[in-house]
Formats: sequence, C-alpha cells, structure tokens
Amino acid sequence: MRERTVKDERRKSFWFDARFAIGIGLVVVSVVAVFGIVTAADQSVQVYAAGGPLTPGDRITEADLVVESVRLGGAAGDYLAAEELPDGGLVVVRSVDKGELVPMSAIGDPGGLRVASVVVTVSGQLSRAVGPAAVVDIWAADEVENGLFGPPAVLVGSATVVRILEESGIIADGRGTAVEVLVPRERIARVLEAVANGDAIALVPVSLPVGD
Repeated sequence: MRERTVKDERRKSFWFDARFAIGIGLVVVSVVAVFGIVTAADQSVQVYAAGGPLTPGDRITEADLVVESVRLGGAAGDYLAAEELPDGGLVVVRSVDKGELVPMSAIGDPGGLRVASVVVTVSGQLSRAVGPAAVVDIWAADEVENGLFGPPAVLVGSATVVRILEESGIIADGRGTAVEVLVPRERIARVLEAVANGDAIALVPVSLPVGD
C-alpha cells in the first residue's frame, strides 16, 4: 500500500512538471511571436522630405531637405533615401510641397536633364491658373506689321512654369509679365528667337484647377 502511494506521488509530480514545462514553452513562444511582430512593424527607413517648396528646375542639395524616419514597407524604394543624395545634388523635375517626402519620380540627374529654364515676357494679363508648377502651352504670334500680328501658333506644348518674376529692376520693361518656364532643350532656340523678335507670347494653361 505504501509502495503504491509513493508511485502515485511520483506520477503526480511527473505530470505537474510536464504541465509546467509546457506552460513555460507556450509563454516563450508567445513572447518570441510578439517580439517578431513588433520588430517587423517597426522597420523604419530614413528618407528625405522637402524642407521648403521645391519647384521644377531647382537644384537641390542636403541643405534643402530634412531627414524623416518613416515606415513605408514595400514602397521604400519609391522615395529618396538619406544615403542616395549625390554630392552634386539633384534637379527637381516636378513640384514637391514643403514637408512632403521626395519621390524618386520628382528628381533627376543634372547631367541628363532634358529641359532648360527660359524667361519669356507674356503680353497681357496672366490667367490665375498660371503659377509655379503649372503646365502651360506657350503660344506666339509673329509681328507682320508695326503693331499688327499674324495668327498665333503653339510654340511649346506642356511647358512647366517655374515662377512669375516680380516686375521690378531690369525685368520691368512695361511690355508684360516676365515668366520663367521650363522648355525642352530642342525648343530653346525657337523660344529665344520669338523673344528676340518681339513676338506676342501668351501662356495657356493645359488644365484648370477643380472648381474654376
């Protein structure tokens, strides 16, 4: 009888130890799983955001940007990483708002830039839709006689406005508003010819903002 009691106690002790070990194992597995989930969710990357508004044609360096630590998941490669900015900087090819993460699609290599900045004087008033980053068609009309112009034609399609220059200093000539635009390099000569000949130049927005 005593021998059976001892065996029963040993059996109970064995089952107690097994349950305890299983419990410890489950706790460890749970902790490891939670740690893995938290680690995966906290895989932040450092990318650049615009320190101020970036306009097409601007050459940017590290001084124009701020580093942000964000979680982008699979989209991390779509934005300019902190270690990817070359020493010579980059050129903005489309507008980026202040605080916005800099998309790779908004920047280009200065050596491969296919557009150039040109200042044109626009006759008459500008549409209120014409402003920095606006896409416009540049129209021009040749002067056929003194003060008379021929039919206008599109000089450059889908040019990008960089900025509207203040009418002061050497820019103010009383003939209109000076606007800096980005045009394809193959059209620069034609634009400069129109400017030199005093052609009547107008900017027509390609699209209007919603609500206009």
